[in-house]
Amino acid sequence: MCGVAGMVSTTSADQAVVKKMCDVLAHRGPDGEGFHTGTHVSLGMRRLAVIDVEGGDQPVFSEDRGVVAVFNGEIYNYRDLRRELLSRGHTFRTNGDGECIVHLYEEHGEDLVHHLRGMFALAVWDAGNRRLLLARDRVGKKPLFYQDRAGSLTFASELKALSTVAEAGREVDPEALHHYLTYQYVPAPWSILRGIRKLPPGSLLTWHDGRVRVRRYWELDFSPADVASEEEAAERTRELLLEATRLRMVSERPLGAFLSGGIDSSAVVAAMARISDRPVKTFAIGFDDARFDERTHARAVARRYGTDHHEFVVDASALDVLPTLAWYFDEPFADSSAIPSFYVAQLSRRHVTVALNGDGGDETFGGYTRYARAARLERFRVHRAAHPALRHLGRTLVGSGQVGTHLRRAGLGLAMLGETSPRRYARMMSYFTPEQKQDLYTAGMCEATSGRDSYDLLDQAFRRSRATDWVNRLMDVDVNTYLPGDLLVKVDITTMANSLEGRSPFLDHHLMEWAARLPAELKVRGGTTKYLLKKALRDWLPHDVLHRPKQGFGVPLAHWLRTDLRDVARDVLTDRTATSRGYFRPEAVSTLLEEHVAGSDHARRLWALMQFELWHRRFVDQPLSGAPAATTQSSRCIG
Repeated sequence: MCGVAGMVSTTSADQAVVKKMCDVLAHRGPDGEGFHTGTHVSLGMRRLAVIDVEGGDQPVFSEDRGVVAVFNGEIYNYRDLRRELLSRGHTFRTNGDGECIVHLYEEHGEDLVHHLRGMFALAVWDAGNRRLLLARDRVGKKPLFYQDRAGSLTFASELKALSTVAEAGREVDPEALHHYLTYQYVPAPWSILRGIRKLPPGSLLTWHDGRVRVRRYWELDFSPADVASEEEAAERTRELLLEATRLRMVSERPLGAFLSGGIDSSAVVAAMARISDRPVKTFAIGFDDARFDERTHARAVARRYGTDHHEFVVDASALDVLPTLAWYFDEPFADSSAIPSFYVAQLSRRHVTVALNGDGGDETFGGYTRYARAARLERFRVHRAAHPALRHLGRTLVGSGQVGTHLRRAGLGLAMLGETSPRRYARMMSYFTPEQKQDLYTAGMCEATSGRDSYDLLDQAFRRSRATDWVNRLMDVDVNTYLPGDLLVKVDITTMANSLEGRSPFLDHHLMEWAARLPAELKVRGGTTKYLLKKALRDWLPHDVLHRPKQGFGVPLAHWLRTDLRDVARDVLTDRTATSRGYFRPEAVSTLLEEHVAGSDHARRLWALMQFELWHRRFVDQPLSGAPAATTQSSRCIG
């Protein structure tokens, strides 16, 4: 696990620039650094040593040193690859996974990615052909940002590393901000800074003599396959999960697991306990507010498997960590579960270097209640001619009713029926709807985003899907949008901020490819989500863990914004610094604050605005400097 950076140019590459970028990435790799510079290229990396701790330094080279690579991540099938490559006559200087990349490139060129089983962001320089290859893993576990400018390409694992390069600049991209306010994250290929892009998940970028080409090399196939029986499908689920977990338990450094008390993380802990010959170390976060506290369920799983269990209790003073989070995320990011994610990673790093998690279980086996909700709405067919009237009536009722009232819920339902199916789902996923953004924006921001439709991103994802039923189509869309844009960013940033490697068995592409083709009724049946997974795990997990209502990994944000965080929110959003930026109408922001305190729920929208403002102050308003010291005083540790 590492941070990577580099530059390639038709003229010459500057190692000093690459060194500066790697210094910014030191938290991702505290165990060492490595560089390679040639006439047209400079590559660098920071290393977190997990496999081949003593000898696995990077960059790695082919036998004749004509091919050189750096990469961030883990290749879980490296032992099999190594044996195959040795049989083909290749020689190795290390015992790690990274050296497989250069030899696979010699054998397969850019198709090397199809042979990798793991998480990665890699860079391969082919000196003989003056060609650079960049690639991200299939689902987007590991990030990669780049800037293509005047014959040179610069790249790094994090945006703030690129923004140390003078040519990158630090100017907000209004279109990226526009999309952020809809989705709570900046979706690929945009970044929040103009001129810098994200390489999308499952994609390759090739640079050759100043010319850049980006293409997708992997997408899940949701076309249906036959299933012999539910019992056989359940048995296959257990086999694949055990195999994916076993591969992710290879480590020369201490290893444990996040344990939230939900089905997915509990399933991973159960699989680990079946494989390990010693107690699994588990880590959980709790809250004094019982509505958000899952420790009872986490403890039940910990007792069942005799884990070495550790807990943190987070209260409102945990918000002292916000400046730290703003620095590490380096783009505005409005998923408030980043707060407990940061603290569970911080707790885990005191005991282990690698932590497995349950990420991807919902997208792989149908875990979100919104899948069932959207499927029910899909049964109501409304003629397109009636859509405008339904939308108007629904929004009128929403505006006239208080949050949680029958009138307002009826209005939301009517407004949904007045949309096309993809747009219904887009509205379910929205922080700010298009109408709310228009009310929020200044005239200048309206002009800058004119004709930019954030919902078109989901429209495109729906059109690309090969799923033949509605539930699988929604899951396909999430795998290509919400999963890499929100969930995987959150875990990558919060773990790497603490120099901790996070691994996700449910995101093993063999497991995902098999599950994708399962019939929808094995994922969502009636109101039951994760139907097959629950069936597969019935002998592994306590009944109460399997069948309790889904509880997200959230914080009591609405309450905090009316109490402990109320004055902070007003200060951040209404002072002269914020109101002078020209993006948002000050009176519209003040109205959101006032209505929230009075009882309406604007927590997610206010949080999104706060995170953008805190990001702007940290990355645009002042020179880039080191990370602020993270606080731990806001949490109580229970060993």
